[in-house]
Amino acid sequence: MEKVVRENNRAIAGVRVLIFDLDGTLIDSKLDLALSVNAMLVNAGRAEIAHESIYALVGNGAPVLVRRALGDGATEAEVDAALAYFLSYYRAHMLDETVLYPGVLECLEKLDGRALAVLTNKPARFSREILDGLGVSRYFQYVYGGNSFDKKKPHPIGVTTLLEHFSASPRDAMVIGDSEVDMQTARNAGTWACGVTYGLGSDRLPLSAPDLLLDNLAELPKFLKMER
Repeated sequence: MEKVVRENNRAIAGVRVLIFDLDGTLIDSKLDLALSVNAMLVNAGRAEIAHESIYALVGNGAPVLVRRALGDGATEAEVDAALAYFLSYYRAHMLDETVLYPGVLECLEKLDGRALAVLTNKPARFSREILDGLGVSRYFQYVYGGNSFDKKKPHPIGVTTLLEHFSASPRDAMVIGDSEVDMQTARNAGTWACGVTYGLGSDRLPLSAPDLLLDNLAELPKFLKMER
């Protein structure tokens, strides 16, 4: 990991826009997601599944998560009903166990006043409410979710929209995330890519060849020369 960082730290010194994933990057939400999925399955008359199995399904938005959890053979009507229940249950419980990952608040404090945004496949309203609940929404100028555009990550539309907001070119920006979806989003948009090793999809990150690979988000500002 250190080799990856040292080879690129000079080249990424000009980054001025940081676009963060949410689940698995800024927030540890996996337990609330797993409990909500299992509540949905029970409500649908199905058996609960192991939390670790649910964690592997996260990353492409709530509709995909619900469909994957229901498994092959679920009808569209069953998926629609299950999704509605999941979203209702999750909204009521999404801050029961969810916390910031270690180093996140330290990172945000160092970057306070910089051009920061969140781009997640989670619904935008839920994302804003979670950031509010955890006391960090003030750090981000924009928060976009999986329902903010016609396409979800890894489609680059969210990143390109944010670049327009910040009047920035792709090489002025970096996408930070825990999964190959985030790394592919960065590649599709032409930005730099930073992976974090502690998230839900981190075991597959090396295959995506991120420009930076960090064990703790508090390390990020120094490699971008953005510390205050």
